[in-house]
Amino acid sequence: MNSVPKSRIATLVAAALALALAAAALVLVLADVAGTSSEPVSEAQQLESPPSKVSGQKRWGAAAAETLATKNPLYSTGRLTDVNCRPGDLPAGSMIAYRRFLTRVTACLNKAWAAQFRKADMPFTKPRLRIITSKVKTPCGTWNTGADGVYCSTDRTMYLMISKAQLRNPFPLGITRLIAHEYGHHVQQVSGIWTYYWAARTAAGKARKLQLSRNSELQAECLSAVFMRTMEGTTLVTAPDWAYTVQWFKKNGARGWPQNDHGKGPTQAAWMTRGYGRGTPGACNTWAANPRNTR
Repeated sequence: MNSVPKSRIATLVAAALALALAAAALVLVLADVAGTSSEPVSEAQQLESPPSKVSGQKRWGAAAAETLATKNPLYSTGRLTDVNCRPGDLPAGSMIAYRRFLTRVTACLNKAWAAQFRKADMPFTKPRLRIITSKVKTPCGTWNTGADGVYCSTDRTMYLMISKAQLRNPFPLGITRLIAHEYGHHVQQVSGIWTYYWAARTAAGKARKLQLSRNSELQAECLSAVFMRTMEGTTLVTAPDWAYTVQWFKKNGARGWPQNDHGKGPTQAAWMTRGYGRGTPGACNTWAANPRNTR
């Protein structure tokens, strides 16, 4: 692919954002099931309803759309800004503490990613946050059974469930990773990366669609790990707890995904390790990676 000037990329991003706002039919739901302190949070289900019309995106050409994913300005912004995130304790059984924890982690993510988008000279908007205690119907569809987290691109909202199981036995690191993963999908949305994702899906066969889905999911997981790195060594992200979480995903991350649209367990763990080790959005460029590294 020919190189594209940064100014041109910024123009494409701005145009993609405007198109995304206008495309009311653009819907993506990503649901994550939270486990307990003995089982880290893992993804549960993905429902998709692509745009009814993507011709507006195609006006920019396939190469330009792909550039938004493979050469996004975020990739050259260096380490994710450390905003000294300290969401506090999360004692079992306290609804007030749980809500406060979710709100504080989201506030940290807002600050960190807003700073990163400024480095890239790109427009940024925060996602909405809605904390719920029972299933709701989102603009992206009905709530998925067992899901504790959903990002809906239609209203750019993270829906976070406080389940009874989590309230009884919360795992703060796992819950933080869940929020950061859903936020990763918001980053893909507002940065224009999903412009390529959706445009490419319209002409893709089954195998290619699965590959595109893996690129999206593995990138979100990597971006989540990048954020977790900013809290390395804190009481929330200790070395043993992080190692345990990665190992759990290596063994169990693909469970429930027989179609392999999220990547195999070792692949998920590899991208988590990559994001955490490097701490930069550029480490998470799954769209330019060799396909054998996103299986």
